[in-house]
Amino acid sequence: MTEKYDFLEIDGEKYNIGVYADVKETADFLDKYANRVESGILKRELIGVYFNFSDIKFEPQTDDNYDEYERLWNKLTEPEEFHNIKIANFEFSAYFNNVSRVIYGFKQNKAYRKEMTVNFTAEKPARS
Repeated sequence: MTEKYDFLEIDGEKYNIGVYADVKETADFLDKYANRVESGILKRELIGVYFNFSDIKFEPQTDDNYDEYERLWNKLTEPEEFHNIKIANFEFSAYFNNVSRVIYGFKQNKAYRKEMTVNFTAEKPARS
């Protein structure tokens, strides 16, 4: 099993839910334009390089972390345009996308979830 870490803060808040290692970090290049001219040469104007994080996976919901798991879910599904994220040693403003989780059990009128995931997409370039 992949190790769990406590290296994520959202809007200055930590959540007592383990984050699995193997978070994918990408450097996405965004162009104002990129066009090939008649000679075949590419002309482009780079806006910047955005550092985005995907495949962020959290430990399953249990009796011990039930309320904290729901608190994190509520934050990840909050209808806000951007959030301040600190992941490992990198801080940036981002929006959430592809938030999901799977119901794996139900007892005492409580649904239990696992495989909660989220992606963070940067608001502005990290490098330009």
